[in-house]
Amino acid sequence: MVPDKNNSIWNKNFVILLLSNSFLWMAFEMLTPTLPLYVENLGGTPSQIGLIIGILTIAAMVVRLFASSMTSFLDKKFILIISMMLCTLATGNYILSINLVLLFIFRVVHGLGFGTATVYYATLAAENLPEKRLGEGMGYFGIGESVCLSIGPVLGIAVLNMYNFNGLFALSALISLLGALLIFGLRRYPSQAGGQAEKQTRQISLKIIEKKVLPQAVLMLINGVIFGGVVSFVPVFAKQQGISNVAWFFFISAIIGVVVRILCGKYYDLKGPLFVLVPTGLCLLVGMLLISYSPSLLVLNIAGIFYGIGQSSIFSALLAWTISLVETENRESAMSSFLNSFDLGAGGGSFLLGFFVQATSYQAMYILLAAMAGVYVLLTIYYVDRQKKSNTAGVVQK
Repeated sequence: MVPDKNNSIWNKNFVILLLSNSFLWMAFEMLTPTLPLYVENLGGTPSQIGLIIGILTIAAMVVRLFASSMTSFLDKKFILIISMMLCTLATGNYILSINLVLLFIFRVVHGLGFGTATVYYATLAAENLPEKRLGEGMGYFGIGESVCLSIGPVLGIAVLNMYNFNGLFALSALISLLGALLIFGLRRYPSQAGGQAEKQTRQISLKIIEKKVLPQAVLMLINGVIFGGVVSFVPVFAKQQGISNVAWFFFISAIIGVVVRILCGKYYDLKGPLFVLVPTGLCLLVGMLLISYSPSLLVLNIAGIFYGIGQSSIFSALLAWTISLVETENRESAMSSFLNSFDLGAGGGSFLLGFFVQATSYQAMYILLAAMAGVYVLLTIYYVDRQKKSNTAGVVQK
């Protein structure tokens, strides 16, 4: 942590990281609804569209396994700059991809940069926050992502309609470049340099899971499955139910997420993870049940409120909890475990839930997700209680 006499969140480093991280997500989200259209323009089949879109996530998950050893070679600041430049390079070269093979290669490059950046943004942000305000600070940090999730796709479609794919990729690359340039303004303190002992060995190591945050990774996996079930199937389910304007569901949940991230972050710092994760987990459960029985847009939007409260709060609180459990030198491996668990749940969960829907129905799937939210709540109570007992035993031994 950076010494801060005023116990302030809003130091120069944190503001730079928040803005730069927002640029990363804005550039990324602009391509979410538009890149599949580009693949289709190149003659891609539905399966090829899925492969090219999904390979970014796979590349990101793989590179995160090596995140903890990168500081053996470079300072975190320069790792972040390089990763953002990879995102810029890949995005700018999408337009030069005259065939699917080239596009596939650039998606892999984009995934390597994106996967590394998401780890180091979070760990650097945590380093620049007062320890007693970590939950609140990470809540603020996540606001940029929430806003970009709402605005990015709309902006991407608007730019595509006005300036075609050339303009879309150029603007996305420019936004990524601005994010990279901002990082040059970071001030690194001697206590943050970290990894000096590791730099002497300069060895690359692979770490699949950080054992200290395994419980949090399990909770994040469940959260990822629920997230995947919502973003992948709510539009189709709403259409089946005769509900139009489903975009309101996602807009409302995103706006709610911005507000609750701040409130729950402060409450997390005051009361701890249990008093945030359990109530918001119950909100997630209610949201899934409401979706399963949505007869109208009104009910679906109410479900969006509960879903927005649950999803956003859980992500921020679990992130703060994960970071607080490990030493500074292990934060990269902890974040890799955290993010990869979410991606695995979202990607793998969507794939498996698709088969479940074919065998049953959308209503049954959302009831299943509600049950998973219930399991998540019970596991949270168990994990927090186990941590308290472990901490008490440690104090007694000392």
